Amino acid sequence: MNKKESILVSAVELLAEKGVHNTPMSAIARAAGTGMGTIYNYFPNKELLINEIYRSIKEKEKSVFANFRLNKPIKTQFEDYFASIVTFFIENPVYFKFMEQLQASPIISDESREEGFKSVAVVCELLEKGKEDSIIKSIAIDELLMFIGGAILSYLRWYFNQPKIKTPSFTNQIEMVWDAIKN
Repeated sequence: MNKKESILVSAVELLAEKGVHNTPMSAIARAAGTGMGTIYNYFPNKELLINEIYRSIKEKEKSVFANFRLNKPIKTQFEDYFASIVTFFIENPVYFKFMEQLQASPIISDESREEGFKSVAVVCELLEKGKEDSIIKSIAIDELLMFIGGAILSYLRWYFNQPKIKTPSFTNQIEMVWDAIKN
């Protein structure tokens, strides 16, 4: 792992654990085993570092859609999406803790948010197709995404606050969200 990768890995772990606002660059440099000069060579400020981590996680989120079956019924695609994104964050809890802190944060630049939005482009297409076919309610895509994202966020918060669950079950959550958005 090169220095930059070491900084990013150390940063996401510390930021998720201690909080975005409670983690100084010096702690990140120390955890990465590098000096302050090196960290600032890669990231002139903490906001740029945070934005790079954000974009990196959003890029990894795209892997959720690698096996998206566009030829399947809308409901099946939705169920696959919901299960895949929840599983992604259960398997990467540090990503969830990091992203949860930044939901409405002004630290994330508009450019980073635009890049991040690309990770859900397939879901937007799915929702549009569902609306066109009168399978999904005729509600603005951003409102549908906000509702679905809220359900995912709530489930993950609940999941991570439980005593260790060996096999997560979110079938009921998928059904409840589907029932809320279907026409």
